[in-house]
Order: sequence, then C-alpha cells, then structure tokens
Amino acid sequence: QVQVVESGGGLVQPGGSLRLSCDAVRTIFRLYVMGWYRQAPGKQRELVASVSPAENTDYADSVKGRFAISRDNAKNTVYLQMNSLKPDDTAVYYCNSDPVVLRWGQGTQVTVSS
Repeated sequence: QVQVVESGGGLVQPGGSLRLSCDAVRTIFRLYVMGWYRQAPGKQRELVASVSPAENTDYADSVKGRFAISRDNAKNTVYLQMNSLKPDDTAVYYCNSDPVVLRWGQGTQVTVSS
C-alpha cells in the first residue's frame, strides 16, 4: 500500500531552485510532524526539514536559509522549496513522518550540476 508519493525532482544548475511535493496518507499526515529526508550516494539518510501540524518548522544547518518546508493540511501535501542549490544537495529526497512511521516511498532524485 502506497503511503507517500514524492515528486518534483530533476536536474538543476548550481544556484537554481526546485520545489518538491509529497502526498501522504491522511490518517498519519494530520497528526504527525512531516519531514523531508535525503540520501546521497554512500551516505546515510538524513532529515533536512520538518513541519508540525501547527506549521512550526525546523531545518538542518546545511539547508537553513535556503530551503523552506510547508504543508497543506487540506490536501495532505507537504512541500519543500529549495533555493540556491549546491552540488552537495544532490541526493534522493524522501518524505515521511518524524518520527518515521510510514512506508518509505520511491523518493525523487535531485541532481545539482553544471
């Protein structure tokens, strides 16, 4: 059973922007903090941004000031606006609750390269 579906990734030049979207199952979405995670080749998956049902946000130091997370509680959707992208942001991006309770989705690939 699919519980999250991520979209919006792609290839972008350094300094560019992307907006990721994630549709999540309603029963979890409305109760949990939702987060965007990423996993780069050879590295562990890390939480980069999270947003509570009350729309309080938190960010990893590496993305603070460049990424913005938001949620639409009516649509069960969480977004990640990524600006000033760097090659180090290259990774597969996933969304899930925080703490993780949902089945991981396929993720969406973000590649930052000139």
